[in-house]
Amino acid sequence: MPTMYDADAQELIIKVAEELKKVNEIKPPAWAPFVKTGVHKERPPVNADWWYIRAAAVLRTIYRLGPIGVSKLRTKYGGKENKGYKPEHHHKGSGNIIRKILQQLEKAGFVKQAQKGVHKGRIMTGKGKSFLDKIATKIAKGSKPEKKEELKEEKTAVKKEEKRETKKEEKKKEEAKAEKKEEKSEAKKEERKEASKEEKKPEAKKEEK
Repeated sequence: MPTMYDADAQELIIKVAEELKKVNEIKPPAWAPFVKTGVHKERPPVNADWWYIRAAAVLRTIYRLGPIGVSKLRTKYGGKENKGYKPEHHHKGSGNIIRKILQQLEKAGFVKQAQKGVHKGRIMTGKGKSFLDKIATKIAKGSKPEKKEELKEEKTAVKKEEKRETKKEEKKKEEAKAEKKEEKSEAKKEERKEASKEEKKPEAKKEEK
């Protein structure tokens, strides 16, 4: 059975975001359309569904790196602030957004708090893992025939290009051969002209005498 690691990250996040819209526990707050995702950002997100996309990305990160806490997630979803001529520095992302998303994912039963050795934070539950793996299997099943067709098309295109290149090379060789033949024929003509000139010279001398 394919897992989350078998699916493309970007495609998986988009599909998971679409499925999270159906979950009642996960809803963007009233201030979501007006807030920035961090100090380093100049404007709020343009995408109206950015809350679900961020929740899907956080869920995938917890699957990969859990147990993980708010601080590390803030660092992951931070960025550099544009300060003009001054040097740029990394700023962490909004902690309030990540906390609210983690609380909503926990209410939905996808993540839970746990501690493994020194590391403490959220980890995936069985429900969360099966949720992501099912979406990954759908993506894998849907993309297999498309990939095969794409590979066939690529192979045929490569073969066509190879044939064209071979034809071009053959034409070039034929042209080169024709040029060589023309050069040889011209050289022979010049040799004949020179030979005829040399033959005419003694006859002209005899006439002068």
